[in-house]
Amino acid sequence: MQTIGERLEEARKKRGISLRDAAEATKIRGDYLQKFEGNQFDIGLTEIYTRGFLRTYCNHLKLPADRIMADYAALSHGETKPRTSSREVYGRVEVTAAPADGAEPNAPAAEPATAGRGPSRARTGSSLPKGLDPALVFKGLKIGGLVVVALLVVLILKAVFSGSGSPAAKSGTTGGKAVGPTIGLVALRPVTVTVRVMNADDTKGAVLFAGAVVPGETKIVPRPGAVFIETNAAENLMLEINGTQKNLGEMLGAGRREGKLPAPQP
Repeated sequence: MQTIGERLEEARKKRGISLRDAAEATKIRGDYLQKFEGNQFDIGLTEIYTRGFLRTYCNHLKLPADRIMADYAALSHGETKPRTSSREVYGRVEVTAAPADGAEPNAPAAEPATAGRGPSRARTGSSLPKGLDPALVFKGLKIGGLVVVALLVVLILKAVFSGSGSPAAKSGTTGGKAVGPTIGLVALRPVTVTVRVMNADDTKGAVLFAGAVVPGETKIVPRPGAVFIETNAAENLMLEINGTQKNLGEMLGAGRREGKLPAPQP
């Protein structure tokens, strides 16, 4: 039985295209494609990107992507994590000079005396300059502390009122985390996405998210019910729903760029 890499290489050669041509067409690095054909799937990326690139390459070569993805899952690669370079932590090393002849080891060094002033005074406490009234110093410190507290209160109030109109507050999120059911937007390649509320009469409602999503980031969007998703390249977008990733292009069908996502099940 042929391996995944052998099937990929055979399909590419039958189509008469080089790795460079395949890389330019799929926008996937050529060394990643070469590793796929060599049955090397640990390319240093997270599992969702590895699976997405492999599926895109299969679709480009007109291979049965679902069958190959099932074979890939059977290789137990679904739970592997990208290798991370190990870092060696070096502790702090204290270096002490060798004691002089006749001196005791670890003996504390004598504090140098100031020329003409005798030994320096031990630092057992602080003293105020002569002529400075301690009562005035205490009063000044008290006033300064009140000023600092007032500034902190102003900054906190400003942050609270300015945050009330932020996109996070409008999109139903609290502390950076969405409230209730959500959708995760994960890009295989740069893609522009708009998510809207679907009204009861199937018309488009308020915008929940609008913007670009790039590889390496996940946009969390609230899902209050049925939503309408529009994108410029559905095959470049993965939807993460209840911990499962699905390709939007496969969900919508070939050539479609928009569609309705039903309300989550209670």
